[in-house]
Amino acid sequence: MKKITLLFLFPVLLMAQEKAATVAPKQVGKYDTNKFRQMYDLLATPNMFRTASGTPGPAYYQQQADYKIDVELDDKNAKLMGSETITYTNNSPDTLEYLWIQLDQNQAAKTSETPLAENDGIDQTFPASTFTNKFLKKDLERGFNIEYVKDTKGAPLSYTINHTMMRINLASPMKPGATMSFSIKWWYNINNYQLEGGRSGYELFEKEGNRLYVIAQFYPRMAVYNDVEGWQNMQFWGSGEFALPFGNFDVNITVPADHVMEATGELTNRSEVFTPAQVKRYELAQKTFDKPVVIVTQAEAEEAEKGFSNKKKTWKFSAKNVRDFGISTSRKFIYDAMAVKLNDKVVMAASVYPKEANPLWGETSTMMVAHTLKSYSSHTFDYPYPKAVSVSAADQGMEYPMICWNFGRPDENGVTSEQVKNGMIGVVIHEVGHNFFPMIVNSDERQWTWMDEGLNSFMEFMAEEELGTNFPSRRGPAKNIVPYMSGDQKYLEPIMSNSESIIQFGNNAYGKPATGLNILRETIMGRELFDYAFKVYANRWKFKHPTPEDFFRTMEDASAVDLDWFFRGWFYSTDFVDIGISKVKQYYVTETPTAALKNAKVRKGRFGLDPGPFVYLVEGDNAELGAKDKKALQIEEVKLLSDYVSTLTAEEKGSLKSPKYFYEVEFNKPGGMIMPILVQLTFEDGSVEDFKYPAQIWRKNNETARKVYATEKAIKKIQIDPKLETADIDVTNNAWPKEAATSKFD
Repeated sequence: MKKITLLFLFPVLLMAQEKAATVAPKQVGKYDTNKFRQMYDLLATPNMFRTASGTPGPAYYQQQADYKIDVELDDKNAKLMGSETITYTNNSPDTLEYLWIQLDQNQAAKTSETPLAENDGIDQTFPASTFTNKFLKKDLERGFNIEYVKDTKGAPLSYTINHTMMRINLASPMKPGATMSFSIKWWYNINNYQLEGGRSGYELFEKEGNRLYVIAQFYPRMAVYNDVEGWQNMQFWGSGEFALPFGNFDVNITVPADHVMEATGELTNRSEVFTPAQVKRYELAQKTFDKPVVIVTQAEAEEAEKGFSNKKKTWKFSAKNVRDFGISTSRKFIYDAMAVKLNDKVVMAASVYPKEANPLWGETSTMMVAHTLKSYSSHTFDYPYPKAVSVSAADQGMEYPMICWNFGRPDENGVTSEQVKNGMIGVVIHEVGHNFFPMIVNSDERQWTWMDEGLNSFMEFMAEEELGTNFPSRRGPAKNIVPYMSGDQKYLEPIMSNSESIIQFGNNAYGKPATGLNILRETIMGRELFDYAFKVYANRWKFKHPTPEDFFRTMEDASAVDLDWFFRGWFYSTDFVDIGISKVKQYYVTETPTAALKNAKVRKGRFGLDPGPFVYLVEGDNAELGAKDKKALQIEEVKLLSDYVSTLTAEEKGSLKSPKYFYEVEFNKPGGMIMPILVQLTFEDGSVEDFKYPAQIWRKNNETARKVYATEKAIKKIQIDPKLETADIDVTNNAWPKEAATSKFD
């Protein structure tokens, strides 16, 4: 056995950098005990419904709700009247004593508790319109008016309305496997969403008196019953969106004869509602893949909006395996569409918009719909529905299966600023993308906003990147979330918070989860592992009801990457990232050790003490050593080392490095959030070298970490996170030598 000679490192020249006290340390809270402990204390216990691997279990079930709906729009009075027959199938192993129906329109009713639950105050200055609407106008008649609830024989069913929820009181319990049908008739007054707010309603064009309708939550809808919480019958307060079961829809919509419409599902009577010329244009669009074909022209739309037809027309739509239904109708609509090829399937991308949206919408909307379908499909699964429609609706951004409403229009002269155009592109991608999350991967929006908005914002970011135009994405880049994560802890809450208790809704439910997923993909897991695991999650849970646990478990299960530390910190806490350089020491080789070095002993694990001989490294500015003693490593000049090297074979000698400079760098972590350490060394000749240390470097010491660099060239600069990948909130401690802070004016 060859005797191993040890390289002894001791300091002579001290080159240290302490963290500047420019930012007061923030309390990281109760989450700083053991950052790497597993999440057994946070995740639900696996069972036959949902497994420990993140898959649906052998006993997984979900309910089904099928609808046959007839609605009529009274355009003159902005009123919607409807009747529906719901067929509900109990696929659960439970006997149901009652059924819960959602009445979301009641959130705007006079009896709504939403305004009572909101804090209010007086502004000293009001725009006249705001003052009038707030203080002078009487409360409007809003909310559902239920005319009856009947069984299939026409007999009344007992029901109880509790604000936005209605309980159907069953005469006899509904057993597992049973199916029942019942009918509801209702009407409500449609809101002007620009004045009253809301996720649907109408936009009024005052000069001509026309309305553009975006109609949603327009029918009483079944609530979800599942293995996680039984009935999801949490009231609709306004922020937390919707939890819905899948089903099949047949919907007949009667509107004025001069209206053009799009809605969820396939139009089954196209020849009855479009002119022969428009039908031919649509057939051409079904074969056109490079650009949209205009089906209803601007000239036709302008002619239609001049009059108000007293005749009626019924549009018939059929949708299979969807969780909801949306409608948009107006006599102002221009309509274009194109075909999109997704592997062996062709789907239609379409847009409807008033002339006020041109030329922006005609040039951009449908092309962005097509791009979104391609991008999202490549990262998840091929889009399964027959179409995706983008609707131009001022001040809106809302999604439903196969249809969504999006803001962004030119000014009165038809001129579109870059800001407006980019905003419109971003919202079209985002809302069309919601077809995947949560319309297909059907998470509970009422409880966990981040599972649809956060995942979708991340997918939107990737789709924007794939445009190849340096699109100014708002959410996704790590640096963009820093102002939020460095904010006052009083106004922060974990991502894993109920939708109604979030203060900074956009940052918490959209921005932070999107950023976290981007960090996972680019910095922690790498694209190959992340993309595979994310696609597994999407395919496991498409057309099903996933929970956060199902997502967390699948990402680990499909990648073999321990992510508990990341999910615990990023999703369950308000910890922030702050990693800095606290000390840097440089060492030189010497054959004239100090007294302290001569007396030093080194323990070599279970083999006990190594008696030497030793090669010494000393800090280069020790008073006991002169300049002649501070030398870069030359093997032939260091007798003890050269003696050892001479015992090596020629092949072993050829593989040796020739380091000349030795540095010990200590990193500290003022922030509570664990993160990999990304280090870039810049040498005196301008060359750079990057190092990436996994988050596990902190597993035994949550305060500091050390690394040694033995280099052939002198180091000029050491930089942490040079590309701003980790959302580090304080970069003033990221460089050595310490750099002067950049002026805000710069």
